[in-house]
Amino acid sequence: MNTKKRGILTKSCHISVASAVSTALMSSMVFAHPTLDHVASQAEIESISVKGRQTHLIGEAISTSQGYAGQADIAARPMLRTGDILELVPGMAVTQHSGSGKANQYFLRGFNLDHGTDFATWIDGMPVNLRTHGHGQGYTDLNFIIPETIGSLEYRKGAYYSDVGDFSGSGSAWFNTTSAVSDPTLSLTVGEFGYRRGVITQGAELSDGTLNYALERQTYSGPWTDINEDVDKTNAFVKYSTPLLGGKLSVSVMGYDNQWNSADQIPLRAVQSGLIDEFGSIDTTTGGESSRYSVNTIWRSNDITLGAYWISYDLNLWSNFTYFLENPTAGDQFEQVDDRTTYGGFAEKRMATPLGSIDAITTVGVQLQVDNIDEVGLHATQQRLRRGAIRSDSVMERSAGLYVENQAFWTPSLRTVIGARVDRYDFDVRSLIDTNVNGVDLSANRGEESDSNVSLKASLIYQFSDAVETYASIGQGFHSNDARGTIQQVDPASGDAVQPVDPLVDSLGYEVGVRAELSQHMHLSAALWALDVDSELLFVGDAGNTEASGESERRGIELTAYYAITSQWAVDLEYAYTDAQFSDLPSGENHIPGAIEQVVQAGVNYESDSWFGSVRLRHFGERPLVEDGRETSDRTTLVNAKVGYTFEQVTVSLELLNAFDSQDHDIDYFYESRLPGEAIGVEDQHYHILEPRSLRASVSYRF
Repeated sequence: MNTKKRGILTKSCHISVASAVSTALMSSMVFAHPTLDHVASQAEIESISVKGRQTHLIGEAISTSQGYAGQADIAARPMLRTGDILELVPGMAVTQHSGSGKANQYFLRGFNLDHGTDFATWIDGMPVNLRTHGHGQGYTDLNFIIPETIGSLEYRKGAYYSDVGDFSGSGSAWFNTTSAVSDPTLSLTVGEFGYRRGVITQGAELSDGTLNYALERQTYSGPWTDINEDVDKTNAFVKYSTPLLGGKLSVSVMGYDNQWNSADQIPLRAVQSGLIDEFGSIDTTTGGESSRYSVNTIWRSNDITLGAYWISYDLNLWSNFTYFLENPTAGDQFEQVDDRTTYGGFAEKRMATPLGSIDAITTVGVQLQVDNIDEVGLHATQQRLRRGAIRSDSVMERSAGLYVENQAFWTPSLRTVIGARVDRYDFDVRSLIDTNVNGVDLSANRGEESDSNVSLKASLIYQFSDAVETYASIGQGFHSNDARGTIQQVDPASGDAVQPVDPLVDSLGYEVGVRAELSQHMHLSAALWALDVDSELLFVGDAGNTEASGESERRGIELTAYYAITSQWAVDLEYAYTDAQFSDLPSGENHIPGAIEQVVQAGVNYESDSWFGSVRLRHFGERPLVEDGRETSDRTTLVNAKVGYTFEQVTVSLELLNAFDSQDHDIDYFYESRLPGEAIGVEDQHYHILEPRSLRASVSYRF
């Protein structure tokens, strides 16, 4: 229960939060964010036990676009892929245009985030986004996550939070793994198209602490006509938590290994002509292999958080999106390589800093990260055999961020949050080749660059009553550009001289909103937001060069409603509308390709003592595919369902994915490609169809 103490909002030390979306039970898990904003005092730092989606955020959140979800909500959702977990973020659409081992495609607030640019993702304090990545800046591959190990997810849309720097334009998500003690559980899933998955998890007391581990094994053939995806994924997770020096120490180790074949997007004309069907491919030899291993440690006390991490990552990815456009003989297949070690750390101190009679909390933190990239490269290939390097570099990228944030409680109803951060980036790029397969001299594509950025943030929060709170927020964000683009002098494809890009690109976001708890059973929120980006310049890993675009502006509204009809039934509805355009182009030519205008997510959830179930709908509207808007995608609607029954130690469940067998598209693009037998390239729509209806059955046994 909330209490007011000298104007400071506090909580009891352990609060169970009921889910309005999913009431599925789970072992209690303590939510602990390394930079939690709502800190009561130096002596009494709250912890929150999140059992499902937390909707009771009045007095805690600093913006309308902030929320939490627990393991119960994750477990209740029918999901085709691991990356779908990010659809717990209202307004986020998660799709795929390639094989199951590749990072998902993300859409939020009028951004085609590609594989992660402009949305920051973290797990236990470790960055998930990979900067200066072989395929795309900010690459966010969630395949290394075992969903059963996630205790909670915090999402924070917008750039109003001082502890988030790079990729912060549209928002951020923080995954926190569980430290809870639980029974050992073995889960087995079988499904259509060769889907097989096994997971074993356990949480146990060990000495004065707890030991959690999980092991996941997954294989999948896929529904494709001429490609066996042959997914071969293994994940491992071990975490030990123990009291230490008046705080809590957690050490975790993660391991991930995967290989797969890809069914990439296909041209519409190839299907219409009968060359292939909608589940066919032009190049049947694309795919990839990737691994990620990490060690992470976090120590928390009431007012100090310290963390350090080490990550070893590699990727070899073979793609072919234009087929025979550039090379009519050997084809346009290419391999992208990323081989790196990332390490870093963070520290945070929280202090009571009263302003006379005004209670206030000040947080000071520092974040350090180093990416030591042995090779980030692009190679011309044919049937996965290298024909020559287009670009190959080694990169050392370092960054340091310092932030300070003050939350002041002016009255029992009024509080402010004011913050600032300073970031410094240093890039050192060394070309590993002097001349590439195109005969271009790349010796000039090497050098050093650096840049700094200052970001200011502020929120004003007024609580009208225990049931209604309003927010006004503004914040500067930024995303870093690929290090290779910051020093680039020569286009590796043409040999033409090019201008380097700005290392750091600023954005400015602001919003007003309201959160209302009309009863214990109904929770509503509404936000009006805007975001201006100085430039959407990106380094394109598929071409090894920079794609230029100008300033942009986005405006939108987001609405959410969560209603617990009874103790067993709950419904939720989330709606997002965005108007996105380039601000420096003429009207009619200023559409942002890939910017989704409307996203709707809705769900119905049921749970009794034995039965549980969920039906979820996700719809996103059409979006422009080119700047002049002459080509647009179709709308996409997807319905997934899940039902299950729990015995004493056994749980059985069925998932029906794409329940109505929709033939809508996961993704659409419009660009030029050349098919076998075509004399010249043809501009055409290229798309990746939703996977067809499939049934998966699971059984879990608790020892």
